[in-house]
Amino acid sequence: MNRAYSFLETKAVSDESRTITGWATTPQPDRVGDVVEPLGVKFKNPLVLLWQHDHDKPIGTVEFGAPTAKGVPFTATVATVDEPGTLKDRVDEAWQSVKAGLIRAVSIGFRSLDSEPIKGTYGIRYKSTEVYELSLVSVPANAGAVFNIKSFDVGLPAASGKKEIPVVRLGKPAGASAPVVKHIPVVPKPEEGQDMKFGEQIKSFQAALEQKSARQTELMEKAGEEGRSLDAAESEEFDTLSDEITATTTHIKRLEAMQAADVAKAKPVEDVTKMAERMRPSAPAVVKSVKNEEPGIGFAKFALAMYAGKGDISSAKAFAENKFADDIRLQGIMKAAVAAGTTTDPTWAGNLVDYTNLSSEFVDFLRPRTIVGQFGVNGVPSLRRVPFNVRIPGKTSAGRASWVGEGYRKPVTKSGYEAQTRTWAKIAAISVVTDELSRFSDPSIQTLVRDDLADAVIERMDEDFVDPAKAVGTGASASPASITNGVTPIPSSGTDADAVRADIAALWAEADATNLPTGSAVYITDTKTARALTLMRNPLGSREFPEVGLNGGTIDGVPMIVSNYVPSDSSGSLFILAFASEIYLADDGVVTIDLSKEATIFLDDDAANATPTAAQLVSMFQTNQTAIRAERWCRWQKRRPQAVSYLSDVQWGTA
Repeated sequence: MNRAYSFLETKAVSDESRTITGWATTPQPDRVGDVVEPLGVKFKNPLVLLWQHDHDKPIGTVEFGAPTAKGVPFTATVATVDEPGTLKDRVDEAWQSVKAGLIRAVSIGFRSLDSEPIKGTYGIRYKSTEVYELSLVSVPANAGAVFNIKSFDVGLPAASGKKEIPVVRLGKPAGASAPVVKHIPVVPKPEEGQDMKFGEQIKSFQAALEQKSARQTELMEKAGEEGRSLDAAESEEFDTLSDEITATTTHIKRLEAMQAADVAKAKPVEDVTKMAERMRPSAPAVVKSVKNEEPGIGFAKFALAMYAGKGDISSAKAFAENKFADDIRLQGIMKAAVAAGTTTDPTWAGNLVDYTNLSSEFVDFLRPRTIVGQFGVNGVPSLRRVPFNVRIPGKTSAGRASWVGEGYRKPVTKSGYEAQTRTWAKIAAISVVTDELSRFSDPSIQTLVRDDLADAVIERMDEDFVDPAKAVGTGASASPASITNGVTPIPSSGTDADAVRADIAALWAEADATNLPTGSAVYITDTKTARALTLMRNPLGSREFPEVGLNGGTIDGVPMIVSNYVPSDSSGSLFILAFASEIYLADDGVVTIDLSKEATIFLDDDAANATPTAAQLVSMFQTNQTAIRAERWCRWQKRRPQAVSYLSDVQWGTA
């Protein structure tokens, strides 16, 4: 979280209600030369009022007014506590400090949404920000005071036993004639009568730099050992150290330049600002942003790292640090993973959040390309989600009630019941890559691994979801039946637009008789049929079905899913009507991978084939290849037989 300080320009103070009104932030440069644009401030009232930016010390609430060019007005209320105790002491101290004039500044805690450096200074212009809190803080009247005005309220890491070594950072805010001190170093003073030469200063700053880097490493290693990310205090300390490391490194470069100039007096010293800009890329920096890569690439990087490490997590981690050093999420995963990419359910360990994110990234790439994945997005109704391995009771016939006259017996009726069980089912694929492909095709190997595994799962899911010939699989091919399996097809009646309307009416006949929920209706067909519908014209030249496109659309308000995997042959295509709320879907949304460089792979796509030939058995070690296996657990089933109906032999739009 960033901070911006400004002096408290108090408009009004009410002792009775303990309210303060003033400006939370203004467009003038703050004490470190940064500018927060008021019109770019975003917030959600009410905000918390903190004491000295300590998240454990709330003292009241804040309401921000509408941002103006002059600044962002606020009204803060310090809480009134009658019960004696720590809280009462804290809020009373805060209010007394305001009234006595000891607290003369406020500070916003914010997240940068858009920023740019201020030319000619080391300040930053924050054009768009999200504000989380406002704090009452102590800011000295002396602009040249010796401390970091942006971090003085954060406690030094006393537990480490190390002394905080401040860092110099100079900049010239607009209108200032002298440099503004952001954090002046406490450099060891020379003995009386001695000068501290440039070389001695460089050694002092280098020692400070090593201490700060060591502290950052200590923070990260501690979090890694405990299997978690940095907490708020650790994050604050880490980010502050990062800024100070950058500034210290830049200052060392300046000292080195001055030392060189001292040796060669004839050589002019390079402009400090230009030199800092030139040397900035070489300064140690902690990458805080996550590269916005194409979905699925992160998953492929993880698979590639595991491949390079031959399944060993330590070797894979070393490869990832060397090959993908700028990918923070991947580094966190390699550090937190407990096995060679075989975690199937990360819900038991919340600290493996990054691993879940990358697995979901792969699913996000996969799902929009599948029929199943298109349910629940872009206006298409969602399938009925259920967990795996559950038993669901259902009713096969309903009881009937009757009118009964006075003195007559009441008739007896009965209902029919059954129970259905949803067990596990999974789709698996193995992709084999060579060492040469990994070495010479990078980075295309990342996309190749991702696409190869994804396409195999896509094809199997889409085909088996709608193919009428797909029955329940058992044994080696355990799988669900398609949603059209067991449904009697309705032959298409013709090829023109009138035939289309007649066919769709026939398709709805059983659904109308069963009173199925029309709001969850979805059409499913292939691209050939969708294209034929887009080309149909009436005698006036207008489209018969104007809301249909090659990628879907609607017919009379009913959404349509289009997939190349809907079965078709020379007799025609299928056109399916499915009611999403009447189809169960169990899907844990996690893709898991296993890798092996030593296994012998049976290169055959028939899981039931138990008698491989010699040519089908390939040693990964002997041929310098690695097998990457991807698995996904997914199962579907109709809630009732009438949930799906379909047309066969559809040839709409042909002569």
